[in-house]
Amino acid sequence: MSRGTTSGRIEARFAALREAGRAAFVPFIMAADPDYATSLEILKGMPEAGADLIEIGVMYSDPMADGPAIQAAGLRAKAGGARVTKTLDMVRDFRKTNDTTPIILMGYYNPVYIYGVEKFLTDARDAGVDGLIVVDLPPEEDSELCLPALDAGMHFIRLATPTTDDERIPAVLANTSGFVYYVAVAGITGTKSADTSTIHAAVTRLKNHTELPVAVGFGIKTPEQAQKVAEVADAAVVGSAIVQTIADNLTPEGKATPELVEKVLDFTRQLSGGVHGASRQAAE
Repeated sequence: MSRGTTSGRIEARFAALREAGRAAFVPFIMAADPDYATSLEILKGMPEAGADLIEIGVMYSDPMADGPAIQAAGLRAKAGGARVTKTLDMVRDFRKTNDTTPIILMGYYNPVYIYGVEKFLTDARDAGVDGLIVVDLPPEEDSELCLPALDAGMHFIRLATPTTDDERIPAVLANTSGFVYYVAVAGITGTKSADTSTIHAAVTRLKNHTELPVAVGFGIKTPEQAQKVAEVADAAVVGSAIVQTIADNLTPEGKATPELVEKVLDFTRQLSGGVHGASRQAAE
């Protein structure tokens, strides 16, 4: 498969959203948190709850960019039997009833390296994965996974941060595809709230360097914050707040309560309502 030949789901979704004049809502969940069946039920319910694209976390034992909520989710997922193979099984199960919502796997390089890069890319593409976010591979290591992913027809989505200056941006964007993920806070996930007053300038700066959509994540915790981000960015990503909702609806033994799935999907609806109700003032 030639480089750049993808499923087209990400491109089609952002094109449709541009036509509709609104931003995308992108929720994140950790695969198999708190168990495989519950996680799959949440995943299957997210498009109807307003998810435009979905990020699925791949459990890793040393998640350097993740805050307490997602670290705890990873531990629950590990106890729930999370493996790379099971994560791909989740995507396969999701694709049985949904072939249009883009799925992005987010995680770290080590599990992919152990799985085997070529086999992972083949299996992920066959399962219905559209893109990868691998937070610990800088542009200098593109030959490890980024370029093989692009050759396999898989989007490789890069992170830009508040400390990514104009000199560094071209390197960050060089092999990025699908969209660019702007990390709105310095540090780990879920520990600070995004400063929406600075996001417009950051998105504008990125758009001076790329025509790709710009998604903003890290530190977005409420529908109101998501709406503010959606006014200036092409997508708003919410992870820790959703994962914390899962944690808040567990039994003392760490099992899913009967109302967990609906509580998570109801919160997803609130967040997506904020994003979809935003008045667009897209960065120029």
